[in-house]
Amino acid sequence: MGVRDYTIYDVICRNAEIYPHRDAIVYKESRLTHKEFKQKCDQIAAGLTKAGISKGDRMGVVAHNSDEYLILYGAAAKIGAIVLAVNWRFQLDEIHYVLNDCTPKIVFAGSEYQQTISEIKSKIKTIEHCYTIGAGENGKGFIPFSQLYSDENMNELFDIPMDSGFVIIHTAAVEGKPRGALLSQGNLIYAGLITMRNFNLTKDDCHIGVLPLFHVAGLNLSIAMMQAGGKNAILERFDPETALQLIEKEKGTALFNFAPILGMMMDVYEKGTYDVSSIRHVTGMDSAENILRFMKLAPQARYHTGFGQTEALGVSGCPVDEKPGSAGKPTFLAKVALLDDHDAMVPTGQPGEICVKSPTVFLGYWGRADETAYTFRNGWHHTGDIGRFDEQGYLWYVKRKAQKELIKPGGENVYPAEVEQTILEHEAVDEVCVIGVADKKWGEAIKAVCVRAHGKTVEENELKEFVAQRIARYKKPQIIVFVDSLPKNERGEINRDQVKKDHGGKY
Repeated sequence: MGVRDYTIYDVICRNAEIYPHRDAIVYKESRLTHKEFKQKCDQIAAGLTKAGISKGDRMGVVAHNSDEYLILYGAAAKIGAIVLAVNWRFQLDEIHYVLNDCTPKIVFAGSEYQQTISEIKSKIKTIEHCYTIGAGENGKGFIPFSQLYSDENMNELFDIPMDSGFVIIHTAAVEGKPRGALLSQGNLIYAGLITMRNFNLTKDDCHIGVLPLFHVAGLNLSIAMMQAGGKNAILERFDPETALQLIEKEKGTALFNFAPILGMMMDVYEKGTYDVSSIRHVTGMDSAENILRFMKLAPQARYHTGFGQTEALGVSGCPVDEKPGSAGKPTFLAKVALLDDHDAMVPTGQPGEICVKSPTVFLGYWGRADETAYTFRNGWHHTGDIGRFDEQGYLWYVKRKAQKELIKPGGENVYPAEVEQTILEHEAVDEVCVIGVADKKWGEAIKAVCVRAHGKTVEENELKEFVAQRIARYKKPQIIVFVDSLPKNERGEINRDQVKKDHGGKY
């Protein structure tokens, strides 16, 4: 470990030394001080080492929140293992894909997911053992989490650099399958510093953990609170009444919100008597109506918004009332540029792809070197999202970039946006969505779903030739269908995912 390294485990050790008797983790009836939390992390780290887990080994987790989940994160940080945090909302086939994608050596499963893991285990040859985690029954073939605790060699030190892989979170799908974004300990340390600064977090703060610990936002705020020396009071699963009770009991000061969390909490609040006067900061995304409602309910608190993604964590942000509608200004640890299709910067006010340089940018997509290289081309992390800067330096989100989705007929890269722009040059086409579909010969074929302009006519072969005359012939659609309308999302944009579902695209 280098003299400039500082890991998540170092944060845990610091807290145990400086704030040994202050609460670190609250979960149901369990309450751990910082000293006790470190001890449990050390004991589980020792048990994992004894079980053959070492630096870089993956450990799958399919479970709801618990104190054991956070202890496992702490133990992984100590020995350099990588937590494969699986979305427990996934269906069996999705869980199978994610586990198989990252070949974990062991898997932890909550009681509700042990049957699923039992069905999958034999299909993934790398899985050596399965463990329970959290409350519930111990399924057949699952070793209790408690059996991992070991005092043997629990004080052993490990040489783990802060740029070591720490967690894999599967994110945006490519070719129909999600990609595993590998985040380092350093990524989360730096992201935590940003959150600490934005919220002015101290040892007296308390995070109410309503988001699942497989989600980067829930994990980020949990680690930021550790860095501040504060307390994480976590819910097994979100429940509005339980969340309100926890805020009152533990004097919660910060939480992360994604709709409909805040709305559900306010509905329950208005029917009972709860003290939420301790809340100082809420961050996330919600409707303007709900945010205004919350600000009236808790005038002492601030609601923060911004732009971020799993691959880059927080990129920009500000209190929502500072510049309503914007995504705030770049964080103090992010350099943000808006680039055109040739990676040239666009003028202020013009839309461009949001590109980032920051110590919070992830290490890459697990097992996808080509996609990682493409994402990091020309020295920038390309988010695949479009934004614009105003004259005051605030970032405004515009839309997702269609180029984020690649179609590969015969190994060639075709970007839907290029084909769509060409098709729209034809006067008889009013709207179009281009998707990739399975093809026996080429692997993928290009399919265009078009809406004819009112009173205009164009046939399939005519439109194919129109495209072939304007861009490379391999980019022309092999299939063109005409529909009366295309599905739209709440922002009025074409819902590409729904088009894929309706027209056989790779989803």
